[in-house]
Amino acid sequence: MTQTLPSLAHEAWLNEPRLQRLLAVLAATGGEGRVAGGAVRNALLGVAIADLDIATTLTPQQVMLACRAAGFAVHPTGIDHGTVTVVVAHQPFEVTSLRQDVATDGRHAEVAFTSDWMTDALRRDFTMNALYCDARGKLYDYTNGYRDLLARRIIFVGDAAARIREDYLRILRFFRFQARFGEGAPDERGLAACVALKGGLAHLSAERLRQELLKLLEAPGAVPTLEVMAAQGILGEILPFTEQFAVIERLPRDGILRLAVLAAEPGTLKARFRLANGEAARIAEALAMPDVDPGMSEHERRVTVYRHGAQAWEDAVHISWALSGDRLDDPQWQALCDVPEHWAVPRLPVTGQDLVGLGIPPGPLMGRTLRRLEQHWLDHDFAPTRRELLALAKEQGHG
Repeated sequence: MTQTLPSLAHEAWLNEPRLQRLLAVLAATGGEGRVAGGAVRNALLGVAIADLDIATTLTPQQVMLACRAAGFAVHPTGIDHGTVTVVVAHQPFEVTSLRQDVATDGRHAEVAFTSDWMTDALRRDFTMNALYCDARGKLYDYTNGYRDLLARRIIFVGDAAARIREDYLRILRFFRFQARFGEGAPDERGLAACVALKGGLAHLSAERLRQELLKLLEAPGAVPTLEVMAAQGILGEILPFTEQFAVIERLPRDGILRLAVLAAEPGTLKARFRLANGEAARIAEALAMPDVDPGMSEHERRVTVYRHGAQAWEDAVHISWALSGDRLDDPQWQALCDVPEHWAVPRLPVTGQDLVGLGIPPGPLMGRTLRRLEQHWLDHDFAPTRRELLALAKEQGHG
């Protein structure tokens, strides 16, 4: 039975003047532009819309000429694949020409441009991502995507194996979308194709794997999806992993924090996924933290936050809390987590320059003196003042 499609005519994002101006410029040039993919899917699901991507029957050159003539800034950000970024009154839109894949190698595609919407829809990954909406809010569905969306089923467009061979990242995207939007067990045919072709994941770049994996870890259904991936031998193709799925379920939906617990070899994550220096350092610092629990004194809490930083403290509390099995609304654990919010980390009141004024030259002696003063300051719960610490330095001498 044919599914009756709703209208998005009254959606505020669709009627936003900058979007309507852009679609009108494309139409005035003799082509058509439609909002495509994620924005349409999210609007139908009542989920927040992050980006508005436009598909058009015009070629990239026609898009650039028309938009520049209209006074829009244009940047050929992905021109080889038909994408240009058009900036309308400070808002960027990605505008991509309808296309079909001419040749693929599992990572990259050579494309040809077309004016046929069906052809463009049939090259997309999942049916729920192959929906289009025109300027008036009319929906276009060439792959029964609306039916699958209502059922919360992640279904590959056409033959699942063929879609995966075009880009092996679609294996990870299948599970990421299952974790984000799916309900029930994954589609059997899609899952079977992912299992059969899982070896292709080895050919993907670290950056692409990182992006999809972190999004998956942040999704509402991350843990049951990870369990399926582990059971089917797919998760092991991505990284050596622990089986602390119950602990991960209890953690906040923070990709880096969950990755720290998932990884069996945390020290390899930076190279494996090209993590940013800050991300890798965050994982290392969280896992290197001393044990934390609600039995710690206020003084111990403050000293630990001072020595390791607020982020490492919060991460360590969340991990320890998850491991404890205590209720996730336990007020004692929550109070532990909130320490950095209620206590501003102070700075040691004395500096090396202060010690120079006492005749202590820069070098090992100054370092030892500063460490002694800091330890005294910590032992006395951050209370000693600059004057008191300098007096102590004089009293103890320069040794």
